[in-house]
Amino acid sequence: MTHSKTTALKTRPDTGSSSRSSHFRTYRLAFPPVSGVFRPRLVALCAVLAAGAFLLFCWGLSMGDYPIAFADVVRALVGSGDPGTVLVVEELRLPRALVGLLAGTAFGVSGALFQTMTRNPLASPDMIGLTQGAGAAVVAGIVLGWDGGLGTQTLGLFGALATALIVYLLAWRRGTTGYRIILVGIGVAWICTSVTDYLVAKGGRFQAQAALGWLVGNLNGRTWDQVGPLAIALAVLLPTALLLGRLLRTLQLGNDVATGLGTRVQPVRLAILLTGVGLIAFATASAGPVAFVALAAPQIAQRLAGTAWPPTVASGLTGALVVLGGDLIARTLVSGTELPVGIVTGVLGAPVLLWLLARANRAGSGG
Repeated sequence: MTHSKTTALKTRPDTGSSSRSSHFRTYRLAFPPVSGVFRPRLVALCAVLAAGAFLLFCWGLSMGDYPIAFADVVRALVGSGDPGTVLVVEELRLPRALVGLLAGTAFGVSGALFQTMTRNPLASPDMIGLTQGAGAAVVAGIVLGWDGGLGTQTLGLFGALATALIVYLLAWRRGTTGYRIILVGIGVAWICTSVTDYLVAKGGRFQAQAALGWLVGNLNGRTWDQVGPLAIALAVLLPTALLLGRLLRTLQLGNDVATGLGTRVQPVRLAILLTGVGLIAFATASAGPVAFVALAAPQIAQRLAGTAWPPTVASGLTGALVVLGGDLIARTLVSGTELPVGIVTGVLGAPVLLWLLARANRAGSGG
């Protein structure tokens, strides 16, 4: 009786995890030519988050002046059912829901990239000036009348890239460190905020109102003009973020150790920076600078997954869940009024920021 080659399946503690999560086991698969680490808890979490995001997505499509049953929404998404329902779902409501889903995913993944790269939970695009830079460029476009469709996306990308370049150059001193990036980024963020305030003050009444409505973070009135560029950007940047994942985790070990393992630290950090900038730029240009999603979503996902770093896929799904859920709350909180989603995420995200600051302070004092 002959025995065929079997898959090697081993269990071990989750190395690199914090003491709180070290008891969760992972499974190392050795099945040539594919090998890797399988984390059942993380896979289960991603499945639950994906299901939750889909439910909120359909729930948002069912709401409005013309209520639609959940089952009819699902049928309309595949092009079947009543033609009137299909028209309302696909043409009037779907762009808003897709922008919320895609932008939330982009915010979450971008935050995970920056927090892992810098090894600091405070290093989100909100904190290091990238969101503010994209916002300043888009507000300039609104005030100057260049705020339509692809122009908004291009301006957001340009603003975020220019801000990232400034932060990177100012933080460079024979290389970059997460600590310097955060400090320089905070200063650049305030400069961009001041520029935005100046543009709003100098713009006309209607331009100022449009800019202020967008600056809060808003899904109201989203169209396919915002969906298309954002979907294309995520189709390119999300696979890139996943491919950079393994190299990203080596940076968690520190520059010297990562270099010893063969990782070219500065080129990898630059590639991660560009990927994160692209994600945050297109998301901000489409939905506005939705507050605290990029900061909170990776931290929530990390604690739910029990990992030592924010997991990329789970962070993106958590970001989508936060934006879609925040939009539902914003639409139902005040009867007859649809509040901007950024108001809800700001209220929910502020305690997370305070908690992270308190936690960092305790860690710094050795308490």
